[in-house]
Amino acid sequence: MQVHYNIEHLPCFRNAVITIGTFDGVHMGHRQIIEKLKQEAKAINGETIIITFHPHPRKIVSSALPGIHLINTLDEKIELLEKLGIDHLVVVPFTENFASQSAEDYIGDFLVAKFRPHTIIIGYDHRFGKERKGNYLLLEEKAPVFNYVLKEIPKHVLDEISISSTKIREALLDGKIEIGNKLLGYEFFFEGEVVDGDKLGRKLGYPTANLKSAAEEKIVPGNGIYAVYAEVKEQKTVDSGQQSTSGYSSRVTQHLLRKGMMSIGFRPTVNGTKRVIEVNIFDFDQDIYGKTLRVYVKKYLRPEIKFDGLEALVKQIDQDKIDSLRVL
Repeated sequence: MQVHYNIEHLPCFRNAVITIGTFDGVHMGHRQIIEKLKQEAKAINGETIIITFHPHPRKIVSSALPGIHLINTLDEKIELLEKLGIDHLVVVPFTENFASQSAEDYIGDFLVAKFRPHTIIIGYDHRFGKERKGNYLLLEEKAPVFNYVLKEIPKHVLDEISISSTKIREALLDGKIEIGNKLLGYEFFFEGEVVDGDKLGRKLGYPTANLKSAAEEKIVPGNGIYAVYAEVKEQKTVDSGQQSTSGYSSRVTQHLLRKGMMSIGFRPTVNGTKRVIEVNIFDFDQDIYGKTLRVYVKKYLRPEIKFDGLEALVKQIDQDKIDSLRVL
């Protein structure tokens, strides 16, 4: 998959079949659209193109929004889409200037001029242009003018996507990780930098990697104890030679999954006042301070509990490890 960040220097796509959306989560509902995209492209020997936006459009157009909880960061979204066999992902910088263009200009100067689409696959409720005045009917009206084929994503598919996205976020925040993972179609994961903690875990016989979340908007599961897999990321970016034009790049990651358990919460037994994320990686003693740890959340084990002293806490942690290994 080629990833393009500069919309002023896009390649000449062959029979472009495009769809547009945030695709947050790249979950099972989204995959129905992606399969439709691939089928349409195959039928006309075309290329599949997903157009997405960064930052999230709601950050630009909604001043009342208190905060956004995203299932995926942009890099995670790219990684997940690449696994699904998309030809091109175009990441459009979403700015106030982009949002203020008229709906007609959005179609003519953006969609048609930049992509020359053979087919556009879009939902009936898709809105675009200044004050979100553009819609499916306008795209339908302009189809014979610009000579593209317009295909509608069924309402039931869009409803399923919306419901799934809401359920996934709620499940993750409530610690119902198995529900979230089922709807995602993969194990929810996040990344964080390993930072200094108070070294209490080491004193208890369970040294932990304290994580600082890598992305402020990335959703973090609810408080509790989880069985997880973890990997220390050794990542490098491979430049394709087109960085100055299309902005295309690919990522190579070398990793080894390790079993572990994770605690998210305030550590009430030691009267903690700050919410922390701690991961104990089993049979692991490397120094990874400053490195990035990716955590795949497999199963919620139990809620956060205040114990009567450290001895009782250690006894429960012993059981947590047994329970985690049983799951993993």
